[in-house]
Amino acid sequence: MAEFDIIIYGATGFTGRLVAEYIHATYPDRPWAMAGRSASKLASVRDEMGLPADTPLIEADASDPASLDAMVARARVIITTVGPYLLYGEPLVAACVKAGTDYVDLSGEPPFMWDMIEKYNDAAKASGARIVHSCGFDSIPFDMGVYFLQQEAQKRFGAPLREVKGRVRGMKGTFSGGTAASGKETMKLAMGDPEVMKRLVSSFALTPGFEGPKQPYGNKPYEDPDFGIWVAPFVMASINTKNVHRSNMLMGHPYGTEFTYEEMMFTGKGEKGEAIASSIAKSNPMGDGDIKPGEGPSKEERDNGSYDLMFTGVTDGGERLTVGVKGDRDPGYGSTSKMLTEAAICLIEEAAAAPGGVLTAAPVFGSAIIDRLTANAGLSFDVES
Repeated sequence: MAEFDIIIYGATGFTGRLVAEYIHATYPDRPWAMAGRSASKLASVRDEMGLPADTPLIEADASDPASLDAMVARARVIITTVGPYLLYGEPLVAACVKAGTDYVDLSGEPPFMWDMIEKYNDAAKASGARIVHSCGFDSIPFDMGVYFLQQEAQKRFGAPLREVKGRVRGMKGTFSGGTAASGKETMKLAMGDPEVMKRLVSSFALTPGFEGPKQPYGNKPYEDPDFGIWVAPFVMASINTKNVHRSNMLMGHPYGTEFTYEEMMFTGKGEKGEAIASSIAKSNPMGDGDIKPGEGPSKEERDNGSYDLMFTGVTDGGERLTVGVKGDRDPGYGSTSKMLTEAAICLIEEAAAAPGGVLTAAPVFGSAIIDRLTANAGLSFDVES
C-alpha cells in the first residue's frame, strides 16, 4: 500500500498551491504530500500557506529520474502542475508508467499528449497506470459536458446525438500563465515542423488508427442559424475537440463513428455580436502575456470568476437536446485546481478498477466525476431543453 494517496508535484507553483489548499480543506484525513525541486522552498510555501508543520515534503526534479522514481513509488496518484509539459512532462509520465502509479495533469498540449500515447499507452495498460491528461478547465467541463449530453440523449431517445455544438455562453476570469506558456511551446514546435502543424489542426490527432468524418472548422466567426447568435473561435477548442474525440474512441464510439463536434463562443446578436466575433477572431486569445507561469489572480478575482457552457445536439432523427455546464470560480485557477483534485480522488475511489492506459476524463471517470464535481467543486450539469 502506498504511503500517500496523493502527491502534488509542483506544489510551490501558483496552481499547485491552490491544489494543496483545496486538499487540506476538503480531504483533511487523506495522506498527501507536497513535492518540488527544493525542500526549503516547499517548507517556506507550506508555512506561508498556514498548512500543518508536519505536512510531508518530497524533493523531486524532472531532470533527476531517480528522484521521480522514488517519489512515484510512495503515491497512489501524482497530481502534476509542472508545465509546459512538452518541456518537463515526459520523465514523470515514464516514472508513473513504470511503477504503475496513477497520474493526472493539466495538459492542453496536443503534441505532448500524442507523444505520450505513442510511447506509453501500451506500457501503461500493462502496468495498470492510468495516465489522465487535461484534468482542468481544458478539458473536463467540455469532455464531461458532451458525455452528460450524450448519456441524456441515450436515456431519452435511445440514440446518440450525431452533431454536437459546444458553446461558451459566458466566462469571467483569466487563463493561467501556464496555459499561455504551454500554448507558446506548442506553437513554437508547430512552426518548425509542418507535420506537427498538420496534426495540430486535425480533430483526430489523439485517435491513432481512427479518422472520423470531416469536422466543422470552428475557426471563423459566423451567425449560428440554430440560435441567431454570432459565434467566434474559442481558444481551447483545439485541445477540447481532440479530447472529446479520443473519449468517444476509447469508449467504443457510443457517440457514433460519424460524430461531429464544434466548439465556439457566443458573442451576441446583430451587428454588435458580429463586431465582437470579428474582434475576437483577430485578437491574441491568451491576452498580452501579463501573467507568467507561477503567477495568478487574487483570491477575490478567483472567487468572482465563473463560466457558463452549453452543449446542444441533434440525433439522426432530428431530436434536439441541450444541457448547461457551469462553474462557480474563474476557469484557469479556482475551478481548475478543484477539478484536478477531484479527478485524482476519483481514480482512488470510484474509478479504482478502471484499466491502465493514456486516457481522457470521460472513459476513466464516467458519471462519477460529474457527481464529485457537483457535490464538492462548484460545478453544475443540467438538462435545459
